[in-house]
Amino acid sequence: MSKIFDVPLYAYTRSPDQDEGMPVRHPVVIIGAGPVGLATAIDLAQQGIKTVILDDNDRVSFGSRAICFAKRPLEIMDRLGCGDHLVERGVQWDTGKVFFDTRQVYEFSLTEEEGHKNPAFINLQQYTFEQVLVERIREMQAEGAPIEIRGRNKVEAIGQHDTHVTLEVETPEGSYTLEADWLVACDGANSPTRRMLGLDFDGQVFEDNFLIADVVMKADFPSERWFWFDPPFNRGQSALLHKQPDNVWRIDLQLGRDIDKEREKRPENVMTRLKAMLGDEAEFDLEWVSIYTFQCCRMERFRHGRTLFAGDSAHQVSPFGARGANSGLQDADNIAWKLKLVLDGNAPVTLMDSYNTERAYGADENILNSTRSTEFITPKSEMSRILRDAVLDLSAHHTFAQPLVNSGRLSVPCTYDGSMLNSADALAAPDLTRPGSPCPDAPLGEDHLLSKLGNDFILLTIDAEAPDSFEEDGVTATRLALSVRDDPTLTLKRQYLGDATAGVYLIRPDQHVAARREAFDEPHFRAALRRATGKE
Repeated sequence: MSKIFDVPLYAYTRSPDQDEGMPVRHPVVIIGAGPVGLATAIDLAQQGIKTVILDDNDRVSFGSRAICFAKRPLEIMDRLGCGDHLVERGVQWDTGKVFFDTRQVYEFSLTEEEGHKNPAFINLQQYTFEQVLVERIREMQAEGAPIEIRGRNKVEAIGQHDTHVTLEVETPEGSYTLEADWLVACDGANSPTRRMLGLDFDGQVFEDNFLIADVVMKADFPSERWFWFDPPFNRGQSALLHKQPDNVWRIDLQLGRDIDKEREKRPENVMTRLKAMLGDEAEFDLEWVSIYTFQCCRMERFRHGRTLFAGDSAHQVSPFGARGANSGLQDADNIAWKLKLVLDGNAPVTLMDSYNTERAYGADENILNSTRSTEFITPKSEMSRILRDAVLDLSAHHTFAQPLVNSGRLSVPCTYDGSMLNSADALAAPDLTRPGSPCPDAPLGEDHLLSKLGNDFILLTIDAEAPDSFEEDGVTATRLALSVRDDPTLTLKRQYLGDATAGVYLIRPDQHVAARREAFDEPHFRAALRRATGKE
């Protein structure tokens, strides 16, 4: 039986654009059919924006690659109509254990208060994640959504203009030219788009090498994240074990700096290392092997004229903490609603500058956390190693040392503090829901709060009066009226009111808070809506 990554899911077919005498203009063209490119396209198409995805491949990624998807990206996938499918197919987990040598020295739980629809994390191979998104695209196409995915369409040249981008595309039947009002580059860490535009990264390259192996085996290990420092099967280095669906297990082994990569990837050498970890009697098959080094870096700017960079093409972090794909999906979440407003003429082109400032802020946050994790996991001096090992020893018996253990600070959603789209905070309520924050979920009877927030601006009132909607310069905010009296768990009150008795929130289409006040004040909320759409 063929694996999903062996099967063309969007095989090449000739596009009508190839037979036109002049280049056809599309509102948005996306380069790259990975998770970020697919999610961006789905989001745009759901809002009626015609979108074309170009990829030089015709199938999902080979190997599991990104596997840990956090709650916030799963909430984004809910809004895109495929969150439930991903959670159903993934392995849910919320517990992590840290080992030093053979001893467990620390355990953590990501369990949050009840009332959130999605789990803290799922493990799911990137190829399955991509498959679910492609299936969602096919479903949307059958319903008439304006979305197209073109396999084996390789972009060979890009021309930047004031009002559009020109692309030269190579196919099995020759080349053609098309144009885009906006180009979104989601073409990965080695982004050809970035290279063609003469752009680069700033940041730090780490010299340690890591072996990734996906093994197929039946094992009774629990669905937990296990991380080892200096284990007996990989002395002086680290190791990581994660469970995936279909009896696939992800194993990461630190190898050190000066290695022969090709030699280490030979099956017989990989098997020797895995047998040392799993035991000589373990029965397993290798599905995928890779050796990687990594960077913590980003582009100086994520917007260059009419080209936007997202995901690994814009920023890269170490894999510790699962911040790569999760951050890229938040890029997609930030781009789509802004492009919709700009393309519809309801926001100035300069609104796209806020994509750069907000997501660059998120990238810096991820790079900082990833760099700290990397420095703890791979000490660069003997003194650093001695201090690291002392922290691990202390954490086994003293709770004060446990927060210092850093096997990878796990991905959390970004709050856009200081964003140009935020209004000043005018409600004495929890910081969790301050302007710039992503809305936390809350139970609403048989439903959940986030399921009631869609692709539009929402005026959320909690025990407060307001009009059913209001419009400002072509943009409408629609009221969602709630009461803590209907919230037996009091989750809504704890997260959105605190000690306040009432509150009104202006929520962006990406479910981030733009403004909040104790009561509806029309001039203030009109100004907040203008600010959130880049008009102030």
